[in-house]
Amino acid sequence: MTASVNSDILKNTFIHVLLQAVRRFLVSNPRWKISCQLLWVLALIFAGKPLFAATTPATDRSVRAIVSGIVSYTRWPDLTGAPRLCIFSSSRFMQALSNGASAPLPYQPVVVKNDHEALAAGCNALYFGNESPSQQIALTGKLQPRPVLSIAEQNPECAAGSAFCLIFHSATVKFSVNLDVLTRSGVRVNPEVLMLARTKEHE
Repeated sequence: MTASVNSDILKNTFIHVLLQAVRRFLVSNPRWKISCQLLWVLALIFAGKPLFAATTPATDRSVRAIVSGIVSYTRWPDLTGAPRLCIFSSSRFMQALSNGASAPLPYQPVVVKNDHEALAAGCNALYFGNESPSQQIALTGKLQPRPVLSIAEQNPECAAGSAFCLIFHSATVKFSVNLDVLTRSGVRVNPEVLMLARTKEHE
């Protein structure tokens, strides 16, 4: 017990002395002080921890960034203005995708509870929550021949249903694309976005 306590005391003393030495060095070398501050800022940015308050969890930010990116690089024929993205209330990220207070969105968010509300909302894009692939197919079929972009939150296989599907793995969020569904959607997506996705081609 005594050895453990002494070890902790020595460790804390060493850390204190080291910090004091670093502080004296930075005070006497202002250029190094600025460089260290810049490195600290960069470390925070690349660690995904912004300096300024961001209450949105990391996964929420990732989903919002991916969906915003897909929509931004999608083109609808004869559409003027921002597309209307219908977000199903079953989505775990409904708040993150529909809240435009923290940063501007490249789409008009509309929260819908069911197919009936989605059909009445004039959606240019659909973001599905826990709706099954068959439900996704049924709704997009009802909206045809209107060009509609579809994104699924809980369809990782992406074998059917939506053009884009989010993939959650540990703390990372990726997405895949079903080229067959995308081809029939009537919208055009920048090839650079498709290169970033895990491609699902289906005959």
